[in-house]
Amino acid sequence: MKYLFAAVMLASAVVGFSEAASAAGGCGPGWYRGAYGHCRPMRGPVVVARPPVVVAPPVVVAPRPRVCPYGFRWYAGRCRPI
Repeated sequence: MKYLFAAVMLASAVVGFSEAASAAGGCGPGWYRGAYGHCRPMRGPVVVARPPVVVAPPVVVAPRPRVCPYGFRWYAGRCRPI
């Protein structure tokens, strides 16, 4: 009787694990569970085409000179009187 009980327990464990593996999250094969719990179909691989490489000539940006009115000088980020 012990052997029969052990065989039944082993068989039920094997069947239980095999069904859980093929369930794929409860949605079935070919489907997956989405962010809100809904079943979504799996799609093929996503292929992203790389954009062409564009090489532009270097651009030199020179800072604009600060011009203060007569009697002022540039100090600490603004024009200040002398």
